[in-house]
Amino acid sequence: MEKHEKELMQPMPHTVLIEGRRRVRITGVTEVQSFQEDELTVLTQAGLLSIWGEGLKLGKLNPEDGQVLLEGSIVSIEYEQSEPERKPLFFKRK
Repeated sequence: MEKHEKELMQPMPHTVLIEGRRRVRITGVTEVQSFQEDELTVLTQAGLLSIWGEGLKLGKLNPEDGQVLLEGSIVSIEYEQSEPERKPLFFKRK
């Protein structure tokens, strides 16, 4: 496999860059789960990320390199909390 092909297969590290609450650049996106004018939900290497705003528009969506550019009035950005691992209430004796 050539070096260029290996680079294309490597996922980009996850970053979120907010530019003046009008533009958000996201890398490390593995899947766009939903998009509406007031909400974008994407699955990233760091977990599920939701962005809320007004008049949101996808400026760039490039699934090959995991990049998304979102434009509009950004109100809130939140990662979904992962479920903590539940431990049993009682321990078995051997």
